[in-house]
Order: sequence, then C-alpha cells, then structure tokens
Amino acid sequence: RYRGKCMTRHDYPATGAWFPGMPVGGRKFAHFPHDRPFALDGGKVLSSVSIAYESWGTLNEDATNAILICHAWTGDSHVSGAAEEGNPTPGWWEGVVGPGKAIDTNKWFVVCSNVIGGCQGSTGPATAHPEDGQLYGSRFPVITIRDMVRAQVRLTDMLGIRKWHSVVGGSMGGMQVLEWAVTFPDRVKTIIPIATCAQATAQQIAWGAIGRRAIRLDPKWRNGEYYDAATGEGPWEGLAIARMLSQVTFRSDNVFNERFGRALVDMDADYNGLGLWDRFEVEGYLDHHGDRLIRRFDTNSYLIIGKAMDLHDIARGRGTLDTAMSRIKAPTLVLGISSDILYPTYQQKQIHSMLTEKGVDSTYVEIDSPHGHDAFLINFDQVGAPIKSFLERTF
Repeated sequence: RYRGKCMTRHDYPATGAWFPGMPVGGRKFAHFPHDRPFALDGGKVLSSVSIAYESWGTLNEDATNAILICHAWTGDSHVSGAAEEGNPTPGWWEGVVGPGKAIDTNKWFVVCSNVIGGCQGSTGPATAHPEDGQLYGSRFPVITIRDMVRAQVRLTDMLGIRKWHSVVGGSMGGMQVLEWAVTFPDRVKTIIPIATCAQATAQQIAWGAIGRRAIRLDPKWRNGEYYDAATGEGPWEGLAIARMLSQVTFRSDNVFNERFGRALVDMDADYNGLGLWDRFEVEGYLDHHGDRLIRRFDTNSYLIIGKAMDLHDIARGRGTLDTAMSRIKAPTLVLGISSDILYPTYQQKQIHSMLTEKGVDSTYVEIDSPHGHDAFLINFDQVGAPIKSFLERTF
C-alpha cells in the first residue's frame, strides 16, 4: 500500500544524473576520438562523445556470440547484477540476463550501453561541454533513435564486434532494434523487438507532449539551466508529474483496479466531510514512482529521450514504411503484450506481418499478462522462454 502524503519533500537533488567522480559500479566507458565529431540527424555535431556500457560473459574467438541489449526510456546500462555503489538498484532485466538465464551469460557475451542523451555516464545534457567545461544543459541538441544507434555502432567497432548475433530491446529499446536492422542490416544476425512500434503514433506522441508540458511549466526547470540549484530547488515537480503520467500508460486498467480499487489513503474515512485534496491510494502509488525517478534521472535527459521516441519513424527519409521494412533481412522474434495500452499489439503484429510478407523468418509471440506495457519487465518467464528458444535456434 502507498499511504504517504502528497509529494512535498525537499531533499530531492537538482538532478539524478551520474557524474564523473561518483562510484562507477559496473560501468565501462568508450570515448570517441576527439578528432572524430559525431554528426546528428538534426545537422548538429557532438564532440568528445563518451558512451557508458556494461558487459557480461566472454566474447568468443570469432566474436559470434555477442548480444546487444537496448534499454527503454528511463533505463540504463545496468541490465544484470546486484545493487551496488554506482548502481543503486538491481539490474532492470535481472530475471532474463545472467548465468543460466534466458540470455545466458555463460554462453553469450552481452552488452548494454546507456544511450547518448542519457544521464548515466553517456554524453547527455548533464555532461560537460568540451568547449567550456560547463554542463550542456539547454545547449544539448535534439537527437533521434537513429542517432542512438549510430553511437552504438561506434561502440560496436571499438569492441571489435563485426556482427551482433542478436539485438534485443523493449519499448524504446525495440525502436533501436528496428533501426539497427534497417540502417545496418549487415551488422545484425537476428533481432528481437519487444512491445514497440515502427512509427510513433499520434496518441503516443500526445502522451509525451503532455509530460514535456508539465516539465516546461515547472518554474524550477529554468529552461534547462537548473544544475546549480540547491537541494529541493530543482525541477522535481515537473519531472514527477511527467513520470506519473507515463506510469499510468505503463500499466493496465485491470491492474490498477485490482491493486487499488477506490481505496482512500485514510482507510477509516467515509464520504462525509471529504476535502478536495483527500487522496486515493493510487495517488500514493504514482507519487512513489515519481519519487524514485527524481532520485536517479535527469530532467533534461527525460525531455531529450522522450522527444527522440516521438520522432521515431523508420520510414523517415526512406520513402514508405514498406520500403524501410524491406531492408530488414534478419530472422526476427517479435513480442507483444496482450494488455499493452501504450504500444498495442497491433503495432507488433504489423511488424511481424510486413516482415513475413517479405519472406523474412519472423515469429510473433504474445505475452498474456494483465500488467500492461511493463509486462516485459515483470513477466520474466513469458519473456525469457521464447527469447531463449529463438537464440538457440538461430545460433
């Protein structure tokens, strides 16, 4: 039960970003050469880019056992492993990746990188600008999913991997998976996109736009220049509201009803004399998730990455969606979630049917779960079994 009062705490940091000098945890760092600027889709350039990543397992002699995992919106490189200094929570896919698990790190060499624009070690808004040493803040440019993938390609080259056996990811991670297969079809042997889409829909963009508006209207956001704010004086309210909104789309109506129903925080209250701001238990749940994100994420990164998701369209610059999909040659496992209201199953079925029509070896599996979009982070048995089978069949 979530019975806390409305979020009125004042111990929130200005940002939950990771900074050099903090414990690194399992992070490793790839630093792009200073003389090789990184060009972005929007026409701007980033210099001295760094990518934070983690790896598990051992790369075999011919580098054929490598799997890249792509994280979702507020994810990071810590896919597997216990909480530790630098990684305050266990791996976000701990139930899927590890020794003896569906993606078995005794067999596979697994890599996950924090995306550019992120806030957990890779170059993003909370990173020092190479020209003046001040944090990028509002100067950080808009990026795309395609930009994220091109940065991962540079990391791939630095790791000495010619082709990934599989690129795997859910939600925004699935967007990266599809971009890998379309943009670099010769660098992926197989792909596993989960609970994702080929193009962001108007409704998906609408959810993102409301969250951005909440942040923009927070006076403590200060147009992105808040990093010097004192404890409690950063844009935590705007970020918390944006996260609460997203959290509603991550779960299903059934789960909310079964878990919270119409229960009030004060279980002894009745409907006589209720005040306007008396709260339901579900509000405490939303506060809880807002609180957690404030402490581990950066508001500017939330904006930058969310915008990249809204811009996602594998057909952009390639004519039609059909033309873009025709570039995918890799055998594909597509996973959808029966109760997903954010990325409904028709979007995964579309990916599967278009690939099948083009003669690609594609399999569609639907996860039967009440948990909505977050099921790929919860129902590890249903997610892991088809992934394990697919990887073994294609090795």
